Amino acid sequence: MKTQHAAALSLALIASSASFAAPDEAHNDGLILPKGFEVTVVHEGVGLARHIAIRDNGDIYITTHQLAFLGFDPAKRIGIVALRDTNGDHKADVVQTFSDNDGTGIAIYQGMLYVSDDVGVYRYRFDGNELIPKQPRETVISDFPLERMHADKTFTFDNDGHLYVNVGAPSNSCQQQDRAPGSMGQDPCPLLDHYGGIWRFDATKLGQTPKDGTRYASGMRNTIALTWNTEVNALYAVIHGRDQLDTIFPKLFTAQDNAERVAEEFHRVGEGANYGWPYAYFDLKRGYRVVAPEYGGDGSKRAQAGKYPDPLVAFPAHWAPNDILFYNGKNFPASYRGGAFIAFHGSWNRAPLPQAGYRVVFVPMKNGKPSGKWQTFADNFTGGPIPDNNPGKSRSRPIGLAVDAEGALYIVDSVKGRIWRVTYRGS
Repeated sequence: MKTQHAAALSLALIASSASFAAPDEAHNDGLILPKGFEVTVVHEGVGLARHIAIRDNGDIYITTHQLAFLGFDPAKRIGIVALRDTNGDHKADVVQTFSDNDGTGIAIYQGMLYVSDDVGVYRYRFDGNELIPKQPRETVISDFPLERMHADKTFTFDNDGHLYVNVGAPSNSCQQQDRAPGSMGQDPCPLLDHYGGIWRFDATKLGQTPKDGTRYASGMRNTIALTWNTEVNALYAVIHGRDQLDTIFPKLFTAQDNAERVAEEFHRVGEGANYGWPYAYFDLKRGYRVVAPEYGGDGSKRAQAGKYPDPLVAFPAHWAPNDILFYNGKNFPASYRGGAFIAFHGSWNRAPLPQAGYRVVFVPMKNGKPSGKWQTFADNFTGGPIPDNNPGKSRSRPIGLAVDAEGALYIVDSVKGRIWRVTYRGS
């Protein structure tokens, strides 16, 4: 132990944002928030942070992850970070690490701490009020294949004892030769047998493997942002769109097309539904789903009508949605109740256009559907233009979200692991 709702509303929400509240000119630790909101820095930085969970007693738990494609160094593994505030100022004065877990997903379920890495889901039991769980790690699911691309096994729970796990596809568009110029797609895509969707498991049963799960939804390239909306008893997700239209099919697409056309899709996920990957994507320029070029598309050819659901909201391309939560706290104004916060980690491949995203947005919701235009809630994580247009040089990048018992919103940065606590102090 170491210390598819109505098409008219969908189209009205495509790539649009609105000011839900007037921005406050005063910055909070460099962040720009709507008027009346303020920030407390819970911790200056815990390392390569990913997602966050908060226990009923206020203790905070954060996963850390060294991404394989950036060069994994086992000697630099951090594990799970546990933080406690002992004097009520909402700043962590006890910080400890435990476990050798290197992954993204984390949640509290039935009083236990669930975490994931790229090949499994695990849990820790607490004996009482201890910060670090004394009981050994238990394996809930193991033996997912280890992949270098889209490997995060993020997860969520429903109200009936089920665990839903994202199994991203280790591919951009299921080509015969991945990401190779002119290479056509495999039809049918064999990856969809075991990847590219959401699988459902028993939330409490130990010793499961992928064969014990049921494929709940398909056609989802990678869905790190995944949550259950208890208000309407339904699964929601924001899907990462595909890359490299221009470099794979330069005769059909420009660099600007690649930077601006493929939506990041916000969906209410239905059991048995197919969301189109790799055969089609929602095109922000056209305002409808088009056939992917690897499968005979030309940038305007429509996908088969009614085969794939349209998104509730189509967000700008390559913003990288990495967490989502529905706000049910009592600290924020009533207009936020039931709405969705989404953390966008920010793009890496919009060049030569400036990289974009790097923000937390809010989608007002009513009865499980967007009830107005989305707005940028927290911004300026980069502190201005990113040097050399290189996301690796960004000051910070939002990645994890949580709400505590008082209704405060927590935002986690992935660069240094900074943690912010956002509260409303307006009238």
